[in-house]
Amino acid sequence: MPDQPRIVVVGAGPAGLAAALAAADHGAEVSVVDLGSLPGGQYLRQPAVAGLPPARHGAAAVRLLHRTRNHPRIVFLLGHQVWQATAQPGSDPDHPVLTLRLEGPAGPVTMRPAALVLAPGGHDRVVPFPGWDLPGVVTAGAAQALAKGQGVLVGRRVLVAGTGPFLLTVADGLAAAGAEVAGVVEASRLHRWAGHLGAIASAPGKLGEAFRYLGGLRRRRIPIWSGEAVTQVEPDGDGLRATVRRVDAEWRPGPVTRTVTVDALCVGHGFTPSVELAVALGCAVRTDPADGSLVVDVDESQASTVPGVFVAGEATGVGGADLARHEGTLAGLAALHRTGRLDTATFHRAAVGPRRRIVGQRRFATALHRVYPVPDGWTHWLRPETVLCRCEEVTVGRTRSDVAAYGIDDLRALKLVTRIGMGRCQGRMCGRAAACLLGQVSGRAQPLATFANRQLAMPVPLRTVAEEGTPQ
Repeated sequence: MPDQPRIVVVGAGPAGLAAALAAADHGAEVSVVDLGSLPGGQYLRQPAVAGLPPARHGAAAVRLLHRTRNHPRIVFLLGHQVWQATAQPGSDPDHPVLTLRLEGPAGPVTMRPAALVLAPGGHDRVVPFPGWDLPGVVTAGAAQALAKGQGVLVGRRVLVAGTGPFLLTVADGLAAAGAEVAGVVEASRLHRWAGHLGAIASAPGKLGEAFRYLGGLRRRRIPIWSGEAVTQVEPDGDGLRATVRRVDAEWRPGPVTRTVTVDALCVGHGFTPSVELAVALGCAVRTDPADGSLVVDVDESQASTVPGVFVAGEATGVGGADLARHEGTLAGLAALHRTGRLDTATFHRAAVGPRRRIVGQRRFATALHRVYPVPDGWTHWLRPETVLCRCEEVTVGRTRSDVAAYGIDDLRALKLVTRIGMGRCQGRMCGRAAACLLGQVSGRAQPLATFANRQLAMPVPLRTVAEEGTPQ
């Protein structure tokens, strides 16, 4: 391990790369840990197969990726998964001992950073509906990752559905890769943007990005059906038949507007922040008023409530790549200041720009959540046989009957009785939906932290748990 304190960044997406670059540019030695085989995360995902065209990104994102990959003071630990994170009391209460346990290609690794930046990003949020567990129904993010990273299409003819601007990105990318995109089904109504012109002005680049994707869909004659949702999917020969209904502002289903036959359905209803490592370290979390997600509570320097731990990107509130990049820059500077390698005056001067940009981008993110909400009306799409927890195959009917039979009114009891959230995904896919459904049936709001508090953040072999990792 180097003589000077090392900053560790978890996550190699825009937030993590920006944090690493900010710290390394001021002389720090930085290690970036990521499960992927290449840096970039989902947004900056690079082709992993030779011959694929490079992914299209803005100039700032391309520069960020290039500079971090070639920086002499940044070391990447790719293919490494952080499965446990702890903060133990040290001799100084303001300097707890931070420990990360990793599983990598060469075996387990243990890291004890002087300062830690968490930039784990988030994952697709999908609300359950009849047929969402059928083969051929995939998340929008998975469809994009396969196309960008592997050159693999999830189907020859696909339908993209859910809510949020990410659907436009996915539809455009799949069409460019050769898929026939039957349409984009957007549950929200795009005219809501008219009430947020000030937020659009605070992030002008977003408007140009939206027009670029809309123009691409228009050129390919891909329709966008707004105010509608896929409320049911059924097998249809070797493919799928998606039922599309008009939905009201609360997403209560109305009449059927169309049925669409496809090979694959790519669905996404926004994103869920990944907060498991922060929760394991003891960082305080809160409910984001913008979209109801569980997020890490940070101050104006991206510092969590655990000394030495800084958090940037979607884990502090879903807001997109530009916001994540600016938060990452600020977190990297703050981590460097924490180690004593950046004096207070210089830190505050360097932090002015990122903080100003964060304010504008956060304003836009708040507007985004208001335009593309996920109201609870989707529960009216459900049937008793609809699967709620795919890992444990627990249905909506089973959940409702057990809640009524045993008087269940909290998520922990629901987990014990039904095994919801006990499968491989550990509630990442079903946890928020289960909380919503239980809240409706019991009349009691459910804290989302129940599924985020895990001793093992990710599944690993038992031998990894038993072995002490090589220190780095």
